[in-house]
Amino acid sequence: MYSYDEPVYLISVVAKILEIHPQTLRQYEKEGLIEPGRTDGKMRLYSQRDIDKIKTILRLTRDMGVNLAGVDIILRLKEKLDELDNINEELRDNLQKKTQTSNTRVSVKQSSYELILFKK
Repeated sequence: MYSYDEPVYLISVVAKILEIHPQTLRQYEKEGLIEPGRTDGKMRLYSQRDIDKIKTILRLTRDMGVNLAGVDIILRLKEKLDELDNINEELRDNLQKKTQTSNTRVSVKQSSYELILFKK
């Protein structure tokens, strides 16, 4: 079985799975929205993570009417939020470890940011 991040799907397969034209995928790559892997022969290969990202792009463009520039901004903000969540989790873990070694009681609340898409 392949990992979530391993690029294994050809552009034609991804286009068929998502019911879009291969040129759409090339356009998303040109706009910097996706970065498929490449074989030695320069053929594009997509991972499951890429496919899920493309599904998000399609939801934003088709269902919500967001243009590609807007999609780029949304995806970048989501990446930043994910990074901040990771940093926050590390800080929370460090704080928890420090409080376990001392007699201080600290309450740590967890929050998460999710990208939730709503249809009109």
